[in-house]
Amino acid sequence: MPRKKATAESNDSKSQRTRARILDAAAHTLSVKGYSGTRLTDVAEYAELQAPAIYYYFKSREDLIEEVMFCGISDMRRHLQAELKAQPDDLSPMDRIMVAVESHLRHELELSDYARASIRNARQVPQQLQARQKKEAAAYNRIWRGLINDAVDSGDIRDDLDATMAQALILGALNWTAEWWDPRFSSVDAMVANAQTFVRHGLSPLPQAAKRRAGSPSRN
Repeated sequence: MPRKKATAESNDSKSQRTRARILDAAAHTLSVKGYSGTRLTDVAEYAELQAPAIYYYFKSREDLIEEVMFCGISDMRRHLQAELKAQPDDLSPMDRIMVAVESHLRHELELSDYARASIRNARQVPQQLQARQKKEAAAYNRIWRGLINDAVDSGDIRDDLDATMAQALILGALNWTAEWWDPRFSSVDAMVANAQTFVRHGLSPLPQAAKRRAGSPSRN
């Protein structure tokens, strides 16, 4: 009996590893080729499997892609929560936003094919495959909303900004880097540093002198 149990557990473990390998391959393929260009034959080749083997783990191409899209945003949410939880309690609201900027970019650009696949294909995947992904995206956005609101309450964000629009603009810019960033020409470290500077200065209140200049009438 113990031997049979050990064999069953071993088979389960092997099955789980194979399923994970298929998902990893699908995430990579989807992040590079997009929804319309992702073929199960490409996924199988990257996973070093025969294409029919995929159907043992996923009923269809759509089921496989739906799982990748869900994992992409779900993993990003958990990653951000972990990064924020690791920060000291006295970290300022603006600095917590900087942590979120770095977490988003690093997860998107260097840590996860899943995140890149989810972000790049969010508007390509059919609506019927987006239910779980949208629910996770809403949870991720709520974390950001809390960060932005805390910064507003503390006076870290200028009072002439609409907080909802500011959040949408920040996340839109961060997401778009998956489309144009090229690791051959700049590092992720450089991208993070530039994004943090851009966001911090875009959100921070203007110095009093700058406020006076902005409010003064133009000279003709």
